[in-house]
Amino acid sequence: MSWSAALVRAVLADGTSILAGKKVTGFSNKEEIIVQLDKLVPFLLEDQLKKIRASCSRKDMWQEYVVVDGNLITGQNLQSSTLFAKTIVKELNAKRNV
Repeated sequence: MSWSAALVRAVLADGTSILAGKKVTGFSNKEEIIVQLDKLVPFLLEDQLKKIRASCSRKDMWQEYVVVDGNLITGQNLQSSTLFAKTIVKELNAKRNV
């Protein structure tokens, strides 16, 4: 599961994706295919992120990986959950100390 998927259809008033130009990560096409979700999900997340012009990066399959772009924090896959949570805490603490 990737929370990036929840944002792919969110748009600004002018119709531009809120993720356009943002650095993000999410479940890769290969990960979707390996777990056979490619036939169940409405779109492949990696393809959709590229389509809406998000700057999508990823690591090898099943590696933990988190990307931070301002207040936007995304994780590649379930293996990223712990790092994702730690990154949120780190970012919140950094903002609190500003």
